[in-house]
Amino acid sequence: MQGLFAAGEVSGGMHGSNRLGGNSLSDLLVFGKRAGDAAASYVSGLSGDRPTLSETDLRAAEQLALSPFAGSAEGTENPYTIQQELQQTMNDLVGIIRTREELATSLGEIEKFKERAKHLHVSGDRRYNPGWHLAIDLRNMLLVSECIAKAALEREESRGGHTRDDHPGFDERWGTLNIALSINAAGDGVDLATQPLPVMPDDLAAFFEEAH
Repeated sequence: MQGLFAAGEVSGGMHGSNRLGGNSLSDLLVFGKRAGDAAASYVSGLSGDRPTLSETDLRAAEQLALSPFAGSAEGTENPYTIQQELQQTMNDLVGIIRTREELATSLGEIEKFKERAKHLHVSGDRRYNPGWHLAIDLRNMLLVSECIAKAALEREESRGGHTRDDHPGFDERWGTLNIALSINAAGDGVDLATQPLPVMPDDLAAFFEEAH
């Protein structure tokens, strides 16, 4: 997405699915600065041609954010309940050791959570209301959960922190591909695509050859 800059594991990072904390920190320090410098340079170069938000889009976003306060008969779901059940589902079905059957089941459960999340209700007002904050965050939690499950289902191999019990070991084809997920046109789910990995420069590849 043009104008979006990311750093660390949220962008994949140079360590892929490796979850070691030390690697994460080095990613953040090095690529955080690079992303920050690039973002500042990008904004400076926009001059007067900066993106604008239409009043219609602004009002639609406001209405969506405030919908859990609507108090209609439709608002029957507690965001804390859905969050807890989503967490348990991801733990049980999309854990460290994964299988096709469990991942497919998890995607079906996520769709059910999405339907329930359309009927969220929170009480109180807008001043420091953690229930409201969770209601807003929950939409993103569901999309991220769908990304994780869909990517894990697609990648039929075991590599790094991703282990498929039904597909042990590397698949050389996946060593040349990245999985990219993006929000679909309706904004209520994610689309999956594969992208070829860039060829590693010779000077960088030499380091890996020396290590072996």
